[in-house]
Amino acid sequence: MTAAAGVSATPPGAAPDGSPSTSPGASPAGDRQLTALSELAGLVAGGATRRSQLATATGLSRAAVAQRVDLLIARGLLVETGTVATDRGRPPLTLQLASRTAVVCAVDLGATHSTVAVAELGGTVLAEATDELDINDGPEAVLAGLHEQLGRLLATAGHPAEHVRAISIGVPGPVEASTGTVVRPPIMRGWDGYRVPGYFAGRYDAPVLVDNDVNMMALGEYGHRPATTHLLYVKVGTGIGCGIVSGGVVHRGASGAAGDIGHIPVPGHDHVLCHCGNTGCVEAVASGAAVAATLREAGLPAEHAADVVRLVAAGDPLARRQVRLAAQRIGEVLASLVSFYNPDTIVLGGSIASLHDDLLADIRAAVYRRALPLATRTVAIETTLLGRRAGIEGARRLAVHHLLSPEGIGRMLAAAGR
Repeated sequence: MTAAAGVSATPPGAAPDGSPSTSPGASPAGDRQLTALSELAGLVAGGATRRSQLATATGLSRAAVAQRVDLLIARGLLVETGTVATDRGRPPLTLQLASRTAVVCAVDLGATHSTVAVAELGGTVLAEATDELDINDGPEAVLAGLHEQLGRLLATAGHPAEHVRAISIGVPGPVEASTGTVVRPPIMRGWDGYRVPGYFAGRYDAPVLVDNDVNMMALGEYGHRPATTHLLYVKVGTGIGCGIVSGGVVHRGASGAAGDIGHIPVPGHDHVLCHCGNTGCVEAVASGAAVAATLREAGLPAEHAADVVRLVAAGDPLARRQVRLAAQRIGEVLASLVSFYNPDTIVLGGSIASLHDDLLADIRAAVYRRALPLATRTVAIETTLLGRRAGIEGARRLAVHHLLSPEGIGRMLAAAGR
C-alpha cells in the first residue's frame, strides 16, 4: 500500500442502498454522506459520547445515526466502550475516537531542531522526542532522520506503521500546502521545489500534510483560546512571520503566501537591505537577527536572537532600547494588519516574544495609535500560551482535523475497499 503523495483523497461514491461505498468515485450523494460522517466524527471529538446526542445535534434519525456510527466503528475511526448511568432502561455505550488502532504523527521541523510526536486522535501524546539537526543538510537527509525517529516513537508507543492515519509536518519556509512542495525557502538550502509527501510514499499508508511552521503555531495557539475567532499569530525570532486563523481554518491565500509579513516595508528604512533583495523590510530592521546585528556593531556579543534575549534579561540598556525600537516598527506593520483583517486576538511567539515587558507595551502603543479605532476596540495583544509547543500542537491538530474532514473520511473508506 502506498501513501498519499499529497493531502488530497478521492472520496467514494454512494452505494445503491444509499450507504457510502468503499470504492472510489465522487457523486453528490456520496459527498453528502461524507459530510454527514465528518460531522458525526467531529461531534464525538468535541465531546458528544452518545448516539442520542448525535441525533439531537444533527437532526438525523436514530437509524441514520446508527448506520453512520456503525460504519465509522467498522473502519476503525470510532470505538464504543463503557456505559453511562441512566435513570431507566439499559445504560448506553459511550463513543470516542479510536486509540488502539489509530494514531497521528506530528512534526515541528525547525532550522536547527525537530520535534516529533505520536498522538492519539483525542489529543493524548504517546511518545515525543526533540533532536538537533541542520535544515541545510537537505531534504533527503533530514527526512530520513525524521522517518527513523518516527519508527522509534511508534515502537515506544506500541503502534505499528499501519496504525498511522495522518502525518503532519511544519517546515520553516514557504509551502504550497495543496501539494506539500517547498517553494523558494530563504533558509532551507536544497529544498526548493521538493515535494515532502513524496518521500513518505510507500512508507506509510496515510496522507502527509505539510505547511509553514508559523501556520502550525497559529493553529496550535488557536485551539487553546476558545473565546477567539479571528487570530493572528506573529512569530518574532530570527525572522518575522505570521499565521492567520479564522473560525478554526488556516488562511493560506491563493498560493500559500498569506501571512508573509516579514517583507512588508517600514517607512524610513530604505537604506537597509533585506535578504529577499528589497530594502526596508520589517524583518531586516526589527527581527531578532536584525537586532543582534545592531548590537554586534556596537561591540556587544550577540550572534543570534537568543543572545538578544540574554542581554535584555541581564539588563543591558542598549539591548533593551533596540528591542523597544524593534517593537515599535513591528507595531506599525501590525497596525495596518489590524485595520485590514480586524482580528480579535494577536499572539506574539518566537524567541524575542519571551521578552514580554520589553515588547508588548511598544507594539500595543503603535497598534492603538495607528489602527482604526473600531478595529482596536476589542483586539487583545498577548504572548503565546503554548510557547515552543505551539508548532507541535498545531501539527497534531491539523492531522486530526484532516482525518475527520469529509476528504479524510473519504480516503479512509476508499483505502478500506482496496
